[in-house]
Amino acid sequence: MYTYLQVRPKITISKFILIFTAIFAVSSLLLPPSILLSHHQSIVVAQPYIETVKHRNLVIDLGNGLKTNAQLTLPAVGNGTFPGVLLVSGGGATDMNYTQGLVSIDNKTGAKVYPPTFLFQIAEYLSERGFAVLRYDKRGIGANQTILDSNVWGNVTFNDLKQDAEKALVVLAQQPEVDPNRITIIGHSEGGVITSRVALDNPDKVKNIVLMSTPVLNVIKDNAYINYVYLPIIYAQNALDKNHSGLISVKEASEDPVFQGMVLDNSTLFIGHSNKTTGINSAVNDTNSTNDTKISINHELKPRLERQLEQYINELNTNNTNQSRMLVKKCSFDIMRCPMEAKSHLLLPRTLSVIGNVSSNIGILTLVGENDAVQQAFLLQQRLTEVNHPDHTLITYPNLGHHFYPENIFQTGVPALPEPISEYVLADLYSWLETHSGLASPYSSALIANRSNSSTNVTPSSASGK
Repeated sequence: MYTYLQVRPKITISKFILIFTAIFAVSSLLLPPSILLSHHQSIVVAQPYIETVKHRNLVIDLGNGLKTNAQLTLPAVGNGTFPGVLLVSGGGATDMNYTQGLVSIDNKTGAKVYPPTFLFQIAEYLSERGFAVLRYDKRGIGANQTILDSNVWGNVTFNDLKQDAEKALVVLAQQPEVDPNRITIIGHSEGGVITSRVALDNPDKVKNIVLMSTPVLNVIKDNAYINYVYLPIIYAQNALDKNHSGLISVKEASEDPVFQGMVLDNSTLFIGHSNKTTGINSAVNDTNSTNDTKISINHELKPRLERQLEQYINELNTNNTNQSRMLVKKCSFDIMRCPMEAKSHLLLPRTLSVIGNVSSNIGILTLVGENDAVQQAFLLQQRLTEVNHPDHTLITYPNLGHHFYPENIFQTGVPALPEPISEYVLADLYSWLETHSGLASPYSSALIANRSNSSTNVTPSSASGK
């Protein structure tokens, strides 16, 4: 080969590529697979970065002089029109990427270090595969979950957030690369509650909705009890009460990081004392000064947690949200820490009671981790079946939590260092959207089940996809 090339120094590039390809094909029959695999891997690593997604920064006018930043991601190739996707984030002061305030600075390089960000992952994944995706900062919120205007954010209501999503929907439909007749709204957590209402009121603007980890009961009346009473009690019974005596150690409970995340923050959230006592001692009756005080789970801990929650709801109902016991000078990560938004949720009908009114022309996909509120997803599926909605699918994921990576039931929804969304969840999401946006053949639940993890559970409606 080397001699041949020297004899023919004027060989063309096209002929060289043809010769090289032929030689590589023959060698693949003769060389051991391990050598070829190693060589192939080195070629992949040496590939230059290829841009597959374009980004366009936008500003959305929310009305009354209020604006917020947004970003549109587009396939790098082509001018459209592409099917559109609007991402609506979950509860709290969330930015367009859902960073949870966890962007940090590398001490050595000074560079920003970005954790896996929930909404950014979805946007990039879908745009690489042919979708135009819009995401936006919540009103009053900036990058890395920074509160830019505490007055705006501190007075936000559910209706404000719904109207903001509708404004973003209009902006998405106006983009020249977007097909306004093929728009899907994807809502995560509280964003799913918002998404269902936007679809209900805008049936002519929405083709599909995707509800990810969406509570279908009342966020305050029902979900708060689950998170701040039921789960702490279950954890205490299964993890702290090792002797099954019905008692737990105050010292051990105070040193347990998971329990602190469930009860200590709960106490700080719902009740404050003049002596600034917080934690487990705030959730039970006064204890003595011994180092290992035992308290009853059912007779002391549970009643106090229930009273705290009841008192909190009563304060919302009476507009008495300025007492020191609330300990909320400004809204932060949790809806429960924002009195205005919390009260608006308290008065909101359950999503379960309105989902049946969503137009039969709108496809509905529900995704939920089985270590999250999976029972609520079952109720949603049952309701859609009851009203004979022709196109609804539920996919559940064993071992995954609120943000679709492995979490146990006691950690789900608690702010922590995030992990990437499990790849098969993104693959399922794309597969469903592909067929419901006119990009592929009719949707098949078997296809999704095969593309995802083998233990994924798919429950489609009897009707085929659009």
